[in-house]
Amino acid sequence: MLEEFKKFALKGNVVDLAIGVIIGAAFGRIVDSLVTDIIMPFIGALGGVDFSNYFFGLNSGVTSPILSEARKQGAVLAYGNFVTVAINFLIIAFVLFLVVKGINKLQKKPAPVDEAPAPKAEDVVLLGEIRDLLKQKQA
Repeated sequence: MLEEFKKFALKGNVVDLAIGVIIGAAFGRIVDSLVTDIIMPFIGALGGVDFSNYFFGLNSGVTSPILSEARKQGAVLAYGNFVTVAINFLIIAFVLFLVVKGINKLQKKPAPVDEAPAPKAEDVVLLGEIRDLLKQKQA
């Protein structure tokens, strides 16, 4: 059983998948930092919007306008964080689309398959038969 597991775990596809997951997690953190540290502050500076502090207090005890303090006061629905995560997702999806599109362009296109010759017209076939008959008579 151990040998069978070893064969499974060391297959190329499993190792490739593991590497892809690790790289994907690192890529996700990079994009998260891009959105959190660069894009969202820029958007906030342009429109005076800071999504990170958008929330609804779910009980009357929540009075603070700052999310971190409001969480200490009670339950909050932090929809601003959801907006940030949704923007992260859109950026990741777009970048992956561009990567896959680029990889597809780099891959060799398959050689065109030779198609069967088109069937000859009836008159061409008939003329070929006449030619063959004439050659037989001359020989």
